[in-house]
Amino acid sequence: MELLRIQEIEKRFVNHLALDNVSMAIPENSIYGLLGPNGAGKTTLIRIINRITAPDKGRIFLNGREMKPEDIHEIGYLPEERGLYKKMKVGEQALYLARLKGLSKRDALKKLKYWFDKFEIQAWWDKKVEELSKGMQQKVQFIITILHEPKLLIFDEPFSGFDPINANLLKQEILELKKKGSTIIFSTHNMGSVEELCDHITLINNAKNLLEGPIDKIRHEYKSNIYEITYKGEYQKLESALNEHYQIIEQKKINGYNGVRIKLLHQTNENELLSLIIPTVEIISFNEIIPSMNDVFIKAVNENKK
Repeated sequence: MELLRIQEIEKRFVNHLALDNVSMAIPENSIYGLLGPNGAGKTTLIRIINRITAPDKGRIFLNGREMKPEDIHEIGYLPEERGLYKKMKVGEQALYLARLKGLSKRDALKKLKYWFDKFEIQAWWDKKVEELSKGMQQKVQFIITILHEPKLLIFDEPFSGFDPINANLLKQEILELKKKGSTIIFSTHNMGSVEELCDHITLINNAKNLLEGPIDKIRHEYKSNIYEITYKGEYQKLESALNEHYQIIEQKKINGYNGVRIKLLHQTNENELLSLIIPTVEIISFNEIIPSMNDVFIKAVNENKK
């Protein structure tokens, strides 16, 4: 079931077309990656979903009906550019922003205490925001974003400013939010995080949808018939066993063993490859190389330039 449907959105700024007929469907209780190079139109789309700006054409549906202004309370948005007031105390500001989201003072204080304890940041309550590091400010803003338990969460580069330990902490919290029923739009340039967290993705480039679908399906669609083999034996014997249907594209050591990457050419398959090399060497491992999301991102964007 869909939580959010974006239908044929178009947005133009003076002489710049920021979004050109962009559509996507975000399944309920999923983590949805919104990807694209700088300037692709991601931030514009996020601002439209948040009703910060309006589309020139197109519509957005939440829970099957067209979004209304009051639906903004169902969204929690963590922008890439942080928006905390530098001179205010952390606790005072967190409480103020929680009240703006519709929480009573009592509920807000109870929830803030829970999250400040969980993140072990109780000592920051009476500090001014400007006294905190970028990563510390990010933790506070993350808490404020999720505090009112919205149906839809939008995280734009949420790990910016975090060291690996705190980035991992935040990833676990995002997965836990999904487990509890949240739907999350996740925008980042870190493709490793996309692979760890996302169920589906849309890749936008030059204002248009370039790719859309389940992340595993997209990665398999971009595979290139390349297999990585580790083995015991002589490289020359393995090489001489191959014919014109196979191309060795890399030779290296893998976990202490000899290793090669072989590309299958023409009409052939992995069983035929194995039948050729098994008589010549002892196979330790044999794996098809599925491209990473980083590889997919680069290839898709570069192909789009042609």
